Parts: sequence; structure tokens; C-alpha cells
Amino acid sequence: MTGENLRAALHRGDLVYGTQIAGWSHAPAARLLGTAPLDFVFICNEHMPVDRRETTALCQQFGLMGISPIVRIPHACPFQAAMALDGGAEGIVVPYVETVEEVQAIVGAVHYRPIKGRQLRDFQSGARTPQELTRHFLRRFNRNHYVIIGIESVAAYENLDALIGLEGVDGVFMGPHDLSVSLEVPEQWDHPALQQLVEDTIIRCRAAGVGVGIHLSAAIFLPDQIQRLISLGMNWILDAADVTLTRQALQERRALFCGEKRNRRGSAIPSELASCLAQARPAREKQ
Repeated sequence: MTGENLRAALHRGDLVYGTQIAGWSHAPAARLLGTAPLDFVFICNEHMPVDRRETTALCQQFGLMGISPIVRIPHACPFQAAMALDGGAEGIVVPYVETVEEVQAIVGAVHYRPIKGRQLRDFQSGARTPQELTRHFLRRFNRNHYVIIGIESVAAYENLDALIGLEGVDGVFMGPHDLSVSLEVPEQWDHPALQQLVEDTIIRCRAAGVGVGIHLSAAIFLPDQIQRLISLGMNWILDAADVTLTRQALQERRALFCGEKRNRRGSAIPSELASCLAQARPAREKQ
């Protein structure tokens, strides 16, 4: 799926499906993964030790296979967004935003690229209108680019309408771990406050014509819970990560051949990986 098509799907409410690339980052593995039914891949520069060269290689590989590469930049920095786009990223996920100013800076870097400085500020503020030739150029040059903002705190949720109301915001990403901590119900996945926030965010995003998703994990969301979120309008399906899906498949294969019962939610992921993979938490384990 091209970035142009994925962006349109986000706004229409069509389901798009992908996973995080956390371990299968070398070329042969990427080529094999490219045969999977993926609309996008999610490459994390915030928590994972993936440098600019590796990010570029992954973006180019998946882009050539018709899978839209999405890069989560380390923080709300337009220069980081521009570097990811230069490397071949089509979607930019900006983490933990809370203010209109943060989001406007990323929208400018993604949808007005390569314009910067005073001219960009004038265009975004409405002080100056781009000439027709420039408007056509920007639409063509950035047609495959889209912006997904990270709603990961109470402050961001309280400012949600202003953030998703900005022209150029194409989708919303919710980080369940950070949201639970910000709500002061850390890792309490069944807590009503967290569930209400997630569901309300989905409903409001879709009412605004903006795509929306949350990092899904079998450790946090059971299939019936995921189906409920989809029924509410969730349409950006970020399904776990390559390594965790491989791990789950191996557990299921071992159970099949060895007759061993497997924990319904799997066993715990090391804590240092948990927040970026949104995976198993001991508090949710059932022995």
C-alpha cells in the first residue's frame, strides 16, 4: 500500500494492518516479511537502537515491496521527521505530543516539505497563501506522506480535540503503557479509566475523520477486546512486533507438538523491552 493510499484509508476509516519491526531488520528477513499481508511496517527510533542508516535501509526495502514504512521519531522534532522522510519513510509517528505547537511543527515538516523557516510559518499561520504552482508541487511532492500523533498522556487526551482538529493530522497512536502510567493506574490494563480513555479517543478521532489505533498485544488485549475497539472505529491496526509474533507462534507450535498448555497471555517480556513493544506485564499474568 502506498503512503497516499494509506493516508486516504486512515481518513475514510478503512482498516490498515501492520506490525513493528523490532528484530527482523536485516535484508533477507525483511524480504521474507514483505511476503506477509502487511499494509505498513512500524519502525521505532524512539525506544529501539535503530540508527539512521538502518532506518533508511528498512524504509527502502519495505517501500519497494509496496508496504508503507512508518517511522516513530524520538521526539517532536521537525528535523528528525525530515531526516526520516529523506530516508524513505512515508508515515511519521511523533510520540508524546501535548500541544498544538508541537503538532504544527511536525505537520509543517511532513506536509510542507521542503519549505522551512519564515515562509513555512507564514503559510501555516495563514499570513501568506502559497501560489497555485507551489500548492500543486507540495501535493505532488508529499503525496505519500502522513502524520500520526502520539496520544500518551492525560494532558494530550485533555487537548485531543485541538490536536486532531489541525489540518495535516492524519492519525492518532495511543501508547497503552504510557497512558496507564499518566493516569496513575500503571499497568492496570482492565482499569475503567484507561478503557474509557481509549474508547473515547477512538470515537472522537473517527468523528473528526482521523485514523486511530493503539499498539496491540495479546498480553494486554484479548481478541474480543480488539474487536470491540474495531467496532468503535479503530482502523490503524498495529499488531504487536515481529519478534513477539514469532515468539507467540513458537509457543503455539510447541504446545501443538509437545502437548503443553500455554498461558493464555504468554509469559513476561523483559521489562526493558516492555514499554516499546507493549507486551506482557506480570500484573496481568495468570498462572
